[in-house]
Amino acid sequence: MADPRPIGVFDSGVGGLTVLREILRRLPAESTIYFGDNARAPYGTRSDEEVRAFSQECLDVLVERDVKGIVVACNTSTAVALGDFRRRYDVPILGVIRPGASAAVLATRSRRVGVIATPATVRSHAYFTAIKDENPAVEVYEHATPAYVPMVEAGRLSGPDVEATVADGLAPLLGSRDETGEFVFPLPPSARIDTLLLGCTHYPLLRPAIAAVVGEQVAIVDSATATASALAELLSVNALEAPAEEAASGRHVQLTTGDVDGFAVLARRLFGGSFASIEALELRRVAS
Repeated sequence: MADPRPIGVFDSGVGGLTVLREILRRLPAESTIYFGDNARAPYGTRSDEEVRAFSQECLDVLVERDVKGIVVACNTSTAVALGDFRRRYDVPILGVIRPGASAAVLATRSRRVGVIATPATVRSHAYFTAIKDENPAVEVYEHATPAYVPMVEAGRLSGPDVEATVADGLAPLLGSRDETGEFVFPLPPSARIDTLLLGCTHYPLLRPAIAAVVGEQVAIVDSATATASALAELLSVNALEAPAEEAASGRHVQLTTGDVDGFAVLARRLFGGSFASIEALELRRVAS
């Protein structure tokens, strides 16, 4: 039986819009409610207890709005508390780590995958575990890049300073450049990655800068497309798909705890237009 209720999509800020974009491409009939907790981003440098508390407060809002399922489009929240969410809420909940790990395993040729993510996600080793579950033979090199999310939240996606910050963040995985611009690898050839997994949904917004640093020989993988595919399967298995007559007519609402104008600017970069409904929402819990 068809279900016209919206899908909830949650992220600590604007990064989850990259996942929302893929969901709308894959499932144009579905309605969505996106909730970005921009006022308290980034989550990746917070304690696990704060991440869990803030995330649950946001998911409570989505559940109160009668969503039929939730995509936790925040890698940090997925890594820290996905199991808690599934026990707390009586709706299907999908994270982004397992789909992203599966995509990286399919992409690698040398079975050496680098993962960049927030400190909390790296601390959890959630990607390491998920990739090893997919293929124990894959070598996984995790590295925290805490400077990336604040840049994205501030709308800084290009320019010399962004390129320098991106290069600095990737240096432990790729090496440093010499005077000719070539990488000097501190790792032996047996440890050089051929696939880079963007373990934060904010990072695809920096993809041009990241691609310029890693070069053509390293495949870049993010979880957005794989998550949209997993969501389509979840809706089908649970008979939650939108009515066929609503094809290409889904309704979409965006909620943010931060600045609406700033949110709209980044949303337009992704979707090429303006959203009709962006609502500011103030939560009870105050960030420390």
